[in-house]
Amino acid sequence: MFHSSFVTYLQEKFTGFFSSDTIIYKHTPVTGGDINQAFLLETSQGRFLIKINAAMYGLDMFEKEAKGLLQLADTKSLRVPMPLFDGKYHQELFFVMEYIEQGPQVNDFWELFGEGIANLHTNSNAYFGLAYNNFIGSLTQPNNTHETWADFYAKERLMPLAHKANKRGVLTNEYIEQVEKIGNKLSSIFPDEKPALLHGDLWSGNFMADEKGNPVIFDPAVYYGNREMDIAMSLLFGGFDDAFYDAYNAHYPLQPGWQERVGLCQLYPLLVHLTLFGGSYYERVVEIIKQYR
Repeated sequence: MFHSSFVTYLQEKFTGFFSSDTIIYKHTPVTGGDINQAFLLETSQGRFLIKINAAMYGLDMFEKEAKGLLQLADTKSLRVPMPLFDGKYHQELFFVMEYIEQGPQVNDFWELFGEGIANLHTNSNAYFGLAYNNFIGSLTQPNNTHETWADFYAKERLMPLAHKANKRGVLTNEYIEQVEKIGNKLSSIFPDEKPALLHGDLWSGNFMADEKGNPVIFDPAVYYGNREMDIAMSLLFGGFDDAFYDAYNAHYPLQPGWQERVGLCQLYPLLVHLTLFGGSYYERVVEIIKQYR
């Protein structure tokens, strides 16, 4: 990817962004997640992260990620890497953002993290959804707006993913019907809550400590939803430190019975993983469907 012509192109983009001549001295591969390549760029303007994708998933994928990061940043709840610019070079998409050096966690990291997510969730809206669709991993995430969480979760999350998994041959027709039955009774399962701005993909791979040891969140899939979705996602792959949940509940207590709804909230990300990665998630998806049908 890093031919001399691409480096020259990026230098011109940096120069335009900073209104000052910029030289790229070095590019070093770093961990970039499941679907992107990522590199640390060392330039005359400082250090930056660039993510690169072979334009397989959607030409506006990085544009939507940048919008999500800015939306999170506007809340001043937690630090996020600030976007610089994104674009397309030949057949590949790229996204340049602030590079944040990872450091050891401060002693009260988990308390700060829990409080930060609680503060994020106090940001509300008149509807569930978002003004634009975005992505969850490499999948398009529809965000058509609804007045109730039950309608949104059924029509924009569970049913679209169940049908997508079915088309990919990883979920049978009988479970499509059972997911539809679950969708029809969501209003009796979830208590009334105002829409909360969500990170949307809050697992251990999407946060870290910065150079001062404070929490940073990234790789969002934002929308206005039920805040139990972020909490359930954080519990999906082992969970966070107990201090995170204690701090969250101290600042913005969850509704009674939230623990009984964790599996139902995890059904969406599990359907995402089933659709993307197949069979290893099948048993857990079926178990949850049978539990709530």
